[in-house]
Amino acid sequence: MDLDNFLDQVKYDDKGLVTGIVQDIENNEILMVAYMNRDALRATLEGPYTNFWSRSRQKYWVKGESSGHTQEVKEVYVDCDVDAILIKVKQNVAACHVGHRSCFYRKLEDGTLKVISEPVFDPKETY
Repeated sequence: MDLDNFLDQVKYDDKGLVTGIVQDIENNEILMVAYMNRDALRATLEGPYTNFWSRSRQKYWVKGESSGHTQEVKEVYVDCDVDAILIKVKQNVAACHVGHRSCFYRKLEDGTLKVISEPVFDPKETY
């Protein structure tokens, strides 16, 4: 299957976006969730880094373009409905812009959010 044929099969939402789930290739940790339009998905598939569409800034971005915390694409999967993309990456430093390796650094316990990991960088020094 060629790339354009695959991109045509993806089921984008009414805003032209598909959910991208980013997972660490080495330990399967879920690092982040972001959204991709067709161009961002194409750039991600062409590699070497993940690319997304920022819904808040209405702007295309390469993960790590300002922080240097890039995600090297290693494997790509799609779900059964072709409306979600799973991207396995080699994460360089951290995925989360608030300093944690993963955006999922809090766990809900007894109705309270508990921080389950330590920050790996200071965002004030990075951004």
